[in-house]
Amino acid sequence: MKELVGHCKRCQKEIYCLDGFFNGIKLNDGQLLCFACEEKQEEEV
Repeated sequence: MKELVGHCKRCQKEIYCLDGFFNGIKLNDGQLLCFACEEKQEEEV
């Protein structure tokens, strides 16, 4: 099952829940990041 959850805060890529697994990161403020943008954010820190 593939269900659209929202869009990435940085790149606007669609983020899905795939068979019960969330395909991204939920931030403390409730916004979403895709895994690619989350990795870039970690490298910048």
